[in-house]
Amino acid sequence: MTPPSATAATASPAALAGDQHPTERLLQTAKTLFCREGIHATGIDRIIAQSGVARMTLYNRFGSKEGLLYAVLEREGEEWRAWFFAAVDAAGDAPAARLRAVFPVLRSWFEREDYFGCAFINAVAEHDKSETRLRELTLQHKGAVLGYFGNLARAAGMAAAPAEALAHQIGLLMDGAIVAAMVTRQPEMADHAAKAAAAILDAALPA
Repeated sequence: MTPPSATAATASPAALAGDQHPTERLLQTAKTLFCREGIHATGIDRIIAQSGVARMTLYNRFGSKEGLLYAVLEREGEEWRAWFFAAVDAAGDAPAARLRAVFPVLRSWFEREDYFGCAFINAVAEHDKSETRLRELTLQHKGAVLGYFGNLARAAGMAAAPAEALAHQIGLLMDGAIVAAMVTRQPEMADHAAKAAAAILDAALPA
């Protein structure tokens, strides 16, 4: 499975307007435009025109552009995590091997021409930092990813507190690689992060 955000960005908005339900067309079109062109740069009129859905449908279903954005992020988080966890789990049964697979999996995402970074990081960066709903959605997403890393660390033999600390360390390297790869367009940012992660894992995981 390819990263959902990249898949959505690959399809043209016009191509999404075929036989899909209007709600789905709105979500997919907004996701494409938000990822590729930015949230503030994408107006309601653009989403309506590209999706071919009536303006009243958007307001009836989502209430506002912000409501549509929240729905897009909720969907993006679910789909991205499903892809990411499955790709990491495919590295093997050993929890340590899965932890070491995190950054090679990320590189496969970074290598796509339509990689635009993390939708959550981008959304928080674009908005007023006092905005609470975006922060809540982002923390939920981040919490699920950190929880996954922590579970792998515990399964590899670490105690709860060190496993939580390790999860945060891997998460910080992951966030940094995501931003660096978006800015530089260099997938090898994942390789640099992988080397740092390997040093952390070698020191932290039981022999």
